[in-house]
Amino acid sequence: MRSLSICVFCGSRSGHKSAYEKAAEVLGKGLADRDWRLVYGAGDVGIMGSVAQSAQNNGAKALGVIPTHLMQREVAKTDLSNLVITENMHERKKVMFMNSDAIVLLPGGAGSLDEFFEVLTWAQIGLHKKPIILVNTEQYWTPLATLIDHVISEGFAETTLKSYFDIVDTAEDALNVIQARLE
Repeated sequence: MRSLSICVFCGSRSGHKSAYEKAAEVLGKGLADRDWRLVYGAGDVGIMGSVAQSAQNNGAKALGVIPTHLMQREVAKTDLSNLVITENMHERKKVMFMNSDAIVLLPGGAGSLDEFFEVLTWAQIGLHKKPIILVNTEQYWTPLATLIDHVISEGFAETTLKSYFDIVDTAEDALNVIQARLE
């Protein structure tokens, strides 16, 4: 079993349902249990902080990447294995992506959607073949899946767009998909 680095895009807020934080904790522990490194946005708040704390508390290494303007807002976690400070959000996404073998999307807001659509677009135009997995905790990503179906049905994308990502119900399912595809 080779060591992998998993990029996790998720919210810097906790959301209204405790299940979101629980999914982050399960994902963090699962990364550690498999001896995989967490690559994430370096924040210590919201479910972003939860996934990092869980990963680290269970022995995983963590690479955090944060732009200078978010150091205080997202409370940069300074006890990481590696912390990269970038000039802007574009560099942050690039560094996170380039240092990962797969991408997992937990619930999050506009930033998480931006990150998802960027890596999805890169896959669609042939720039990578990394697994992209959405963890549909409490059906959080179901409206996104409906929107993508709408984009396809209206002729703005081919049905193959849906082949570039997986939607799973749990963080454990996401870990299993990565394991099956990359090990």
